[in-house]
Amino acid sequence: VMRTWVLLSAVLWCLTGVRCPRSTLFNTKGFIYGKTGQPGKIYVKLHQNSPVLICMDFKLSKKEIVDPTYLWIGPNEKTLTGNNRINITKTGQLMVKDFLEPLSGLYTCTLSYKTVKAETQEEKTVKKRYDFMVFVNPFAPGWKGACNGSVDCEDITNRNILQARDRIEEFFWSQAYIFYHNFNKTLPAMHFVDHSLQVVRLDSCRPGFGKDESLHSNCASCCVVCSPATFSPDVDVTCQTCVSVLIYGAKSCPTSNKNQPHED
Repeated sequence: VMRTWVLLSAVLWCLTGVRCPRSTLFNTKGFIYGKTGQPGKIYVKLHQNSPVLICMDFKLSKKEIVDPTYLWIGPNEKTLTGNNRINITKTGQLMVKDFLEPLSGLYTCTLSYKTVKAETQEEKTVKKRYDFMVFVNPFAPGWKGACNGSVDCEDITNRNILQARDRIEEFFWSQAYIFYHNFNKTLPAMHFVDHSLQVVRLDSCRPGFGKDESLHSNCASCCVVCSPATFSPDVDVTCQTCVSVLIYGAKSCPTSNKNQPHED
């Protein structure tokens, strides 16, 4: 009897063995520097801390600046002052703790500093704006604990899947060898077909998340939180259009309740 065995496993939003970029900005040791012009995109895992966003470009950080001040504006267009979830240092560094869907959006920082002309001692105030577009991607419930708090839980999961595949494949090879060399003819024959054991990627996203290659071209296989004006009610990979959605991560499309005219 010839049997083909297939191992099915739901992997994370990145292909097995492939890591998605988490940021399009300059990144060094968990610190992301700003860049003038178009906002760079940053992807943060759900319930994880964001990287440290620095209100300064990398080139300027190598220079000495005079009297710098920093002003952070959050996705709700309100000034950020820091709280138990958002940490802002005196040097303009911002980090968001335990990142959730509603925290996604545009984070803007304005850096103001002074320059002094050596000849005239004239002071001039310079302002630079840095935009960070921060999105959240999901993690299956309970996986954080299963990975013992590991930062790269998806990598561990992917490696475990491949190890499971290899061990199952080894088991069937050993069983086939035993049956082949066993002279007891009452035992059923077992044949293992090369490359018949495969890891199959099941493509799905949790509700409130989806994939958008045009919006997230640098991480096309990522499940990313649905932006405002879109929603995802199920495990589909597409965020559907809904103009009445004003938040990130919507799981439904709210309908407006209009007052119906009454007859006299």
